[in-house]
Amino acid sequence: MEIKEKLGAVEAILFASGEPVEMYRLSEASGVDTGTLPSLIRLLNERYDDMGSGICIKKFDNSFQMCTREKYSPMIRTALETKKNSPLTSAAMEVLTIIAYNQPVSKGFVENVRGIDSSSVVNNLVEKGLVEEAGRLNIPGRPLVYRTTPVFLRSFGLSSTADLPPVSGQEKIFVSEDEIN
Repeated sequence: MEIKEKLGAVEAILFASGEPVEMYRLSEASGVDTGTLPSLIRLLNERYDDMGSGICIKKFDNSFQMCTREKYSPMIRTALETKKNSPLTSAAMEVLTIIAYNQPVSKGFVENVRGIDSSSVVNNLVEKGLVEEAGRLNIPGRPLVYRTTPVFLRSFGLSSTADLPPVSGQEKIFVSEDEIN
């Protein structure tokens, strides 16, 4: 397969998906090895830049997604007539921070850190797609644990959770699940 076909295949898959596509799945579907994919993505982004395109391809952890450029978001919102997303409450931001820096964590962990019932806040973050279930703890009651999602990464302009800003003045932001139990 020549380079134009490879570029076209990768571009078509990312366009049709609308969601992040993990590198191994993109490789399988396009027939391009995972070592070559980053170079092809770079070539596509250079092509989009040269054309002044309104789209780009972003990398999130081990996946890629075709996205619109941020500068066009007001025009896109107007065209799609979407309602403005309501900003997150301070409680939601606090819970999201606890989960992001300590994931995966249970609702009990979040409540222990905050000192208040946080079930509804966690549930709202799940509904917004910022947090997802990530399995169960192997302790009595087998509580669900939660982690952040690719939507969280996109919403906060991060490539991975490793890009979270360091917590200044503290070595450790919160206690671990093991310290609670």
